[in-house]
Amino acid sequence: DVVETQEHYKSRWRSIWIMYLTMFLSSIGFSIVIMSVWPYLQKIDPTADASFLGWIIASYSIGQMVASPLFGLWSNYRPRREPLIISTAISVAANCLYAYVHVPHSHNKYYMLTARALVGFGAGNVAVVRSYIAGATSLTERTSAMANTSACQAVGFILGPVFQTCFTLIGEEGVTWKVLCLQLNMYTAPVLFGALLGVINIILIFAIFREHRVDDMGRQCKSINSDGEGSDVLDQNTEGSIDHVAVVALNILFFVILFVFAVFETIATPLTMDMYSWTRKEAVFYNGIILSVIGIESVIVFMVVKTLSKKTGDRAILHAGLLIVLVGFFILLPWGKKLPNIQWQEIKNNSIPRTAPTEMLMPFWSLQEMQLPSNHTAEPVGCPITQSWCLNTPMIYLAQYISSDVLIGLGYPVCNVMSYTLYSKVLGPKPQGVYMGWLTASGSGARILGPVFVSQIYTHLGPRWAFSLICGVAVASLLLLEIVYKRLIAFSVRYGRMQE
Repeated sequence: DVVETQEHYKSRWRSIWIMYLTMFLSSIGFSIVIMSVWPYLQKIDPTADASFLGWIIASYSIGQMVASPLFGLWSNYRPRREPLIISTAISVAANCLYAYVHVPHSHNKYYMLTARALVGFGAGNVAVVRSYIAGATSLTERTSAMANTSACQAVGFILGPVFQTCFTLIGEEGVTWKVLCLQLNMYTAPVLFGALLGVINIILIFAIFREHRVDDMGRQCKSINSDGEGSDVLDQNTEGSIDHVAVVALNILFFVILFVFAVFETIATPLTMDMYSWTRKEAVFYNGIILSVIGIESVIVFMVVKTLSKKTGDRAILHAGLLIVLVGFFILLPWGKKLPNIQWQEIKNNSIPRTAPTEMLMPFWSLQEMQLPSNHTAEPVGCPITQSWCLNTPMIYLAQYISSDVLIGLGYPVCNVMSYTLYSKVLGPKPQGVYMGWLTASGSGARILGPVFVSQIYTHLGPRWAFSLICGVAVASLLLLEIVYKRLIAFSVRYGRMQE
């Protein structure tokens, strides 16, 4: 056995911290412009409609889905520094392209679509990041490292909109440099900031990142894609085949986990507008606050999971997380008798009863009992009459919605980190790049299909059908977990080299 030196240990963890930063910047790249895409699109290309906005949002996930297996395969045979630098450089270039999509005289929306797809393509390095962390940590370190990785990703999603909000101070016109054909405004400043962070990330990868690999017991071993910086000791514990049944099952479970969360993210704004007669501005504002709180909750959960998994095991925590998500969506089912306020197609006096902003400070039970008229907005609010279910489906009370948010915000991060952790342990000491690429791709596919699924079901059949089907999917995933439960063990444990 090769004992790891203190110098090797420090170098290994410095490299892991660089991977944390890369994961953080990858999520920043998605979230830093998400709130401003629609107004920027309308500004640069008036021909773009809401359906094209959907393609722009989805293009990020499509790019990531395509790139993840490719970067994963690359990292299996070459030093990981190569795909990491190339992918980050693609993201930097894509962010710069996004800042210049206003320059062409036509087809601007397609340039924006290309820019967001390329940012997503660069974000395919998530597979490389997670495969490196899996190979550079022992079994005892793995859950904690994966939790930290997911926490960095969550913090990136939280801080992205915060940065965007700060850049709104620049204004819509901002400053123009004609020599560079650059408009620095509230839409372009965030992506240029993201590009700057990407350049810093590339410099840190060059300067600090070193290729390290340890086996499940923490012993140094030679990496198949090492650039000559690691130990020359070969890993003797790679013999044995991977349990592909467990691998496929975890891919399916991960797809379900991201699918249901994508549904939750997508449905939040239209659901609250329909149920509580919120305006567009109120729905975006209040749901933004709720999602920010859920993000903070997720970071706390990631930290707690690291300690809890040592006592209960990863599989039990994954089971509990799926159960919590199921309960969260079950609570969202319409249970009462009161119908939502109806938004009629022709409104003469704009006097639909609606939830006033001041009522947000009241207790849930008081809020549901009061319906104050609002005569000072021309925007129609309430459940549109074009959605026939509005006439016979009970409303979802605000207390239900908030309770569901809390539970889903608790269950999702648990499932996310445990699925990654179990996946890396099942794969064992062999190079995991391609497998991690497929896992990331399955998650990206879920983020594409989830919004499409829920928008169709919700619009035509209503929340009862939409959330009932999601509950059915969650139950099916729990049954799948029960079937493969005994197979979800670490590679080394499976072959008797370590005890669970």
